[in-house]
Amino acid sequence: MLTLTRTLKQFMAIFLLFIAFESNGQPTERELYEGKAPKYIFYFIGDGMGLSQTIATEAYLGALDSTNLGIKKLNLSTLPYLGFYTTYAANRFITGSAAAGTALATGHKTSIGTISMDKDRLHPYKTIAEMAKEKGYKVGIVSTVSIDHATPATFYAHQPSRNMYYEISLDLSNSGFNYFAGGGLKHPEGDGAIKENSLSNFGMGGKEEILKKEKNSIDIAQERGYRIVNNRADFSQLKKGDDKIIAIAPVLASGSALPYSIDQQNGADISLAEFTQKGIDLLDNPDGFFMMVEGGKIDWACHANDAATVINEVLQFDNAVAQALAFYKKHPTETLILVAADHETGGLALGFAGSHYKSDFALLQHQNISYENFTAKIATYRDAHPSDYKFADGLEMVHEHFGLGDSTKNLTLSAFEKQQLETAFKKSMTKLDDLKKDDQFYLLYGSYDPFTVTACHILAQKAGIGWTSYSHTASPIPVRSIGVGAKLFTGYFDNTDMPKNLMKIIESK
Repeated sequence: MLTLTRTLKQFMAIFLLFIAFESNGQPTERELYEGKAPKYIFYFIGDGMGLSQTIATEAYLGALDSTNLGIKKLNLSTLPYLGFYTTYAANRFITGSAAAGTALATGHKTSIGTISMDKDRLHPYKTIAEMAKEKGYKVGIVSTVSIDHATPATFYAHQPSRNMYYEISLDLSNSGFNYFAGGGLKHPEGDGAIKENSLSNFGMGGKEEILKKEKNSIDIAQERGYRIVNNRADFSQLKKGDDKIIAIAPVLASGSALPYSIDQQNGADISLAEFTQKGIDLLDNPDGFFMMVEGGKIDWACHANDAATVINEVLQFDNAVAQALAFYKKHPTETLILVAADHETGGLALGFAGSHYKSDFALLQHQNISYENFTAKIATYRDAHPSDYKFADGLEMVHEHFGLGDSTKNLTLSAFEKQQLETAFKKSMTKLDDLKKDDQFYLLYGSYDPFTVTACHILAQKAGIGWTSYSHTASPIPVRSIGVGAKLFTGYFDNTDMPKNLMKIIESK
């Protein structure tokens, strides 16, 4: 019997070695990894953040320095190791956040809209966060969007649809994870009547009518031992040793998300960096922690082609990375930091046909409001002027909030740009639901307010930025890393390799 057992073990060892050699004739770096497990793991995900989004932000920072003709590096760009990975889903080349998040959380491809289940939506996949919890790590999940949104959900939930927000919120409190923070819950009393409303996933549209009112999932979370914190005073008092915390931003914008960074008010709002630092304070313990931190509204701003808001969201995300780097400097031999993304959004191009080789990223500093809040101002104006609206008022609004038309800021409007704005303004004075939307409308404005998106486009074009889409793209995504096991995340690979590498790294813990 012992001989048979030994023979089986030898066979399995040979078989596994054959698998490792099968692809290219040599064992993979992952198969060869024999290093220790990191005690602390930071997994940053910039939703919609491709290489162009970070380079645009660095070019913007460089342009603000009059002595600098190039870029000023972000904190995330100081990480020494760089790799790239593909993002396609099981049933579509251009992925969605649920499928991409599932790949990054579980190491498996799945179908569009599926949360950490197989592509047929029958069987759950174990996530790296769940595995980390089993290994003794404390676990934190942080995001600037609702904490039941697609990307954060893929780390703790298993549902056939990302739009099953209520069921996802029940999975949240059933996970037993130690710290959830950022946005609130979208549907704590049951899911809305329009379950497949993709616009609501970007924080757009009004509240949906609840089909069947359920027991509030926040109350259920409290019954399961979670403490809800939703104001700055209580948040500030959270201290090491406090466990099972759900920290919700005191001010929530549409979609139960944090306000865009460009709209946040000092003192009133809690930033992503603050939520990240508080996670470090609460989760640090002798057994270590795993924390996923998402910059979720980079994606939303890219969908709207709002370059200035994108850059501010990337900066907020990078400030959160800075908190992890400060922690790394104190624990350099025990920490792993990964800065990744699920996909690129918007097809952001570092160049525009109309500006030829010219760029002036500093012009973006003159925008002082997100597309979301500017759209709200346009709606308020339209309601107040149902028949007596004036294009001159619209020009004044884009001057105030985008700097457009100000010759002293190098933002003079051409006759063509004024015509674009006037055409869009007239459309904006008709409620979008009443507009006849065709392919031409979508190509010009996507699903957004016409006057708002036109102002965003003109400012971006003057800066030297172009957009190709209101949706995701299939561009390969960069991952930057530092610390224990960081070398595994170099080269060109697939998004499913991200958690597979992590699982290999922590299996020895």
